[in-house]
Amino acid sequence: MNQPLAYVHPQSKIANNVVIEPFVTIHKNVEIGEGTWIGSNVTIMEGARIGKNCKIFPGAVISAVPQDLKFNGEETVAIIKDNVTIREFVTINRGTKAGFQTVIGDNCLLMAYVHVAHDCVIGNNCILANAATLAGHINIDDYAIIGGLSAVHQFVNIGAHVMISGGSLVRKDVPPYTKAAREPLSYVGINSIGLRRRGFTPEKIKEIQDIYRLIYLNGFNTSQAISMIEADLPATIERDEIISFISNSTRGIMKGYQRNGI
Repeated sequence: MNQPLAYVHPQSKIANNVVIEPFVTIHKNVEIGEGTWIGSNVTIMEGARIGKNCKIFPGAVISAVPQDLKFNGEETVAIIKDNVTIREFVTINRGTKAGFQTVIGDNCLLMAYVHVAHDCVIGNNCILANAATLAGHINIDDYAIIGGLSAVHQFVNIGAHVMISGGSLVRKDVPPYTKAAREPLSYVGINSIGLRRRGFTPEKIKEIQDIYRLIYLNGFNTSQAISMIEADLPATIERDEIISFISNSTRGIMKGYQRNGI
């Protein structure tokens, strides 16, 4: 850890086997766990809480103050959990008094130039491809994949196991297990390939498909579809997760696929 060309504030808490490359700057009130590697020219600012076995590539800036004019210097944090890879020039802002923390879950990959704004909470095993941009107060559940150059509106929720196409403008909530593409962002099927890779059985995948046929493909409005799902389909973890996500959506969910482009 004793890198003479790096600046490490004496009040920071760095595990003994953290590797810090030249020209790194680590401010006070920072904690970094065992086995983490910090590449050259990384800046880690006050409030960073970085877990074990992370890899942070050159040029990244972690826990900078929020780009929010309401921020008034309150003490907040940016939490990076274990086994996270943060590629070149990623920026992650710490929280505001609205949530007090920004969180990146275990085993995530944030590719180059990703931006994660204040008070975002990203689950475990998520991938944000190059230059994906998150505004503030976004929640992303486990195993979601956000395509490169996508922009996600503030307060949007993205469900578990979602796949969002590159270059998307995400203005509405994206329910779990789905694929999203086109403009405006629309349902284009369930993420069956991702689900198979993660051990979902063919029967479970069919169950999820049947649910989304009622929501998106049979001509019902959302309230009608939810009522039919609750009445006609057996209760399962996945069924109840989909119902809960949609019922609790404040922004509304993405629209269904329209073949005529309307």
